[in-house]
Amino acid sequence: MNHSITGPEEPFRRISVDEAKRMMESLYVQVVDVREPKEFVTGHIAGATLIPVDQLLARSAELNEETHLIFVCAAGVRSALASEMAAAVGRDSIYNMEGGMEEWLRRGYPVEL
Repeated sequence: MNHSITGPEEPFRRISVDEAKRMMESLYVQVVDVREPKEFVTGHIAGATLIPVDQLLARSAELNEETHLIFVCAAGVRSALASEMAAAVGRDSIYNMEGGMEEWLRRGYPVEL
């Protein structure tokens, strides 16, 4: 393979919390929270699907093929890994919410318990 100096391009787009919120308000999206259940119950984005990152490949059939996928975790690291996994199983329109739930809460955006 012939890659540029910066390396291969990621198969997903990194978006800010503000961009993610705008997408959730105006587009048909599936928000996939890849944190552990004990983290999820402390507060999550309304309507988010909980699929812990270590279960994502086994549960990839739960990723909606008709929508944009926004992956969320605590800070944006596990969700980037999940985004890579989703691309590996053939999904596209993949977005990683940079800053994760920490930034979502810092912005004062709503959560469900």
